Amino acid sequence: MRNALLKCALAASTAIGIVTPALAQADDAASGGDIIVTARRVEERLQDVPISITVLTPTDLANRNIVNAVDLATSTPSLTTNQRFGPEKSSFAIRGFTSESATAPTVGTYFADVIAPRAQGGTTSGNSLQAGSFMDLQNVQVLKGPQGTLFGRNTTGGAILVVPQKPTDRFEGYGEVTVGDYGLLRGQAVINVPVSDTLRFRLGGDTMVRDGYLKNQSGLGPKDYNNTNYKYVRASMVWDITPDIENYTVFHYSDSNTHGYAGKIVACDGSVGRPPAPVPSANAFSRANGAWSACAQMDRAAARGDGPWDVDVNGLTGSRVHIQQFQLINTTTFKVSDDITIKNIASYSEFKENTRNSFYNDNFFVPANPTQRWTVISLDTAKGKNTARQRTFTEELQIQGTTLNNRLTWVLGGYLEFSRPIGWNENVTGQFMNCTSPALPTNLNCTVGAGPLGSAASSYSLSRTQFKFDNHGIFGQATFNVTDQLGITLGGRYTFDKILAIGETTRLNFDAATQSYSRLNCNDVTRFFVRNPDGSPLLVSPAPGRPAVRQSLPVTSPSQCHVEIPNNSNKPTWLIEADYKVTPDVMVYAKYSRGYRQGGINLTNIGFESWRPESLDNYEIGLKSSFRGAVSGYFNIAGFYNDLKDQQVFGGLGSLDTSIVSGGSGIANAGKSRIQGFEVESSISPLDGLKFDVGYAYLDTKILEFVPPVVNFPFQGFFPRANVGDPLNFAPKHRLTVTGTYRLPLNEDMGRLSVGATYTYTSKQFVESGFSGIPVQFRNLPSYEVVNLNINWDKFMDSPVDLAVFVTNLTNNAYAVSAGNGWQSFGYTDWQYAPPRMFGVRARVNFGN
Repeated sequence: MRNALLKCALAASTAIGIVTPALAQADDAASGGDIIVTARRVEERLQDVPISITVLTPTDLANRNIVNAVDLATSTPSLTTNQRFGPEKSSFAIRGFTSESATAPTVGTYFADVIAPRAQGGTTSGNSLQAGSFMDLQNVQVLKGPQGTLFGRNTTGGAILVVPQKPTDRFEGYGEVTVGDYGLLRGQAVINVPVSDTLRFRLGGDTMVRDGYLKNQSGLGPKDYNNTNYKYVRASMVWDITPDIENYTVFHYSDSNTHGYAGKIVACDGSVGRPPAPVPSANAFSRANGAWSACAQMDRAAARGDGPWDVDVNGLTGSRVHIQQFQLINTTTFKVSDDITIKNIASYSEFKENTRNSFYNDNFFVPANPTQRWTVISLDTAKGKNTARQRTFTEELQIQGTTLNNRLTWVLGGYLEFSRPIGWNENVTGQFMNCTSPALPTNLNCTVGAGPLGSAASSYSLSRTQFKFDNHGIFGQATFNVTDQLGITLGGRYTFDKILAIGETTRLNFDAATQSYSRLNCNDVTRFFVRNPDGSPLLVSPAPGRPAVRQSLPVTSPSQCHVEIPNNSNKPTWLIEADYKVTPDVMVYAKYSRGYRQGGINLTNIGFESWRPESLDNYEIGLKSSFRGAVSGYFNIAGFYNDLKDQQVFGGLGSLDTSIVSGGSGIANAGKSRIQGFEVESSISPLDGLKFDVGYAYLDTKILEFVPPVVNFPFQGFFPRANVGDPLNFAPKHRLTVTGTYRLPLNEDMGRLSVGATYTYTSKQFVESGFSGIPVQFRNLPSYEVVNLNINWDKFMDSPVDLAVFVTNLTNNAYAVSAGNGWQSFGYTDWQYAPPRMFGVRARVNFGN
């Protein structure tokens, strides 16, 4: 750690030497002085905040065509997204802190100072940005590093603050239309109305459709995947109750209904026998069956001449991801005096999702009988039910103040969050078969293939779950200006987390002898909790020499499989920071902070139902500087070192007996890692009308320790995606973003014409350990480069019309952004590809002031 901090200090010292000559020519007002952020829950100038921050203005969002979470990550160094389940369900990662499976997020996502709605479905759900959220914003702030004092748990990587535009005291608005290839059509409209001196409203809407760029070659289900189809509306009101009391209310709602995500099988384990060799024979599903079938699918794709954006997915009937959510936020600010302000932030939200897809992007069948198709795992929502549905209420009270002649600035607060299910989260899951319109326990409408496909491993289950979350915290943070140049900040928070998972999950096993489903059982976890009427566990010896296991008798109702599992934790987080202003425009800072991510529960596999929190110690130093004159701009750099303990590790679970359990995946507290690196953010205007924005992140991650969790029968082992000495998943070592913008010197009566380009480089990303035998070329996602172009003509010919032309992925680069994890269990892996080259034109008409 010491060596890492010395390197960071050297980098910061070098940076000071670089910018000092320019600073000698500086004026009183710093470039970037008008960029206001709320990273410490109060409004401050960006360059005065001792936090590594990337800020994107409305102009940045428009010029870079940022529409969703994935677009935001493309333009922000240190920020990546796990796109395994599509843009609408992406999870963020900052500085290598990723979240997988059912783990809590590592990045807190906030809209108007309120955390995103919770949810926990069959795949990643909730805790992210609504479709359409990027409409009509004041800015987007990406805070890097633990934010556990002021923003709570689950911010070990950082926080993303999306700040909507508040109603103003002017009558104004705009209407906008965007058209482009792949059937792109997007419309936006916003109107701001000041009803009186004390009451003003703002209303806006956004809708967008675009065809999917992944073409489905299977002929089953949707013709394309990764399409866009959403509607979004936002209404906000500001009411000045008195000159000292402001009430600000925001309501926003989104409805996204797409065909869902898809990936492409890129590697199969041919060592187990590949076509035209016979299908591996077995009485139960084996890894060889999956590998053989995946190789056959790859051969079909090669024969068709498929490209990277062609997929072969058994789309079932009506494959979809349908997400609806709304959030109501009310913020009341009471300025008690010049020194004391009370702020209350309350919110209520609901999240609803219905999903149906092929989990591992496959379309398997025996060539002798193509009608008997199957998928490794298919996910569906029971008819009339929801994959996930949750309501969340939050309440936060802050008291902000200044004392000692404004030398001491402080904030105290308390936070309450209650998240409750709305009915059952119901997922219908088929393994090693093909089903349409299923309903348990009857009317399955399933087909099961011949040979190894008609086996005891084939099953269909109904997962009925509910999750109750409570999160409460008390916090305080204060900054004391020892001198006009030196400031000390101390902060702390104590968090109380409670989770209660309720399950009533049943499973139908396939009887190979009768070629039918004849018995309904409790699933792998709940059968271990079900008992005989006298209270004794149901013990069944599955085979000679194997230990007896608890197993339920046939049941007639899911309520007979009822199980409840709690997971509670109480943890403190803190911050110690010092900053020193070398000049009014140069600040250096150093800080130490503690963060933690709460544990979780997954009602899927025996022995891996829950996991503990993980903790983080972060050490960071940084420099922030501004300069003007002949050359104006700013230059910021931060270096960091992180110790990650009790790391939540994702791994596959191999089965010893598929008649008991078919395998799966789990989370275990089995790791310790270190994460170190540095980030640079800079903006410079060397000439009138010319501006360069540069962002670079260097990330060096390494797993230092792995303690294998205890694995009991019926599992044979826990197989992590990474091992000691490996880097963390989806943590590129280098990330560079450069945006250049030039405004042409036109007469004012012609408007403002500018041309811009953004270049992004991302180095390779580790995704899978060689421990599982995956070929070396598929252990990392390859590095990639992306170029986006935009031409903007604002106030076209002195009119209220703004015109724009944009192109994304100009070079039509085919690059992978995420990877599946089926190699260990099923003998193949799949990659998800980013969009190809796309273009569009945009026209906006502004009115009012």
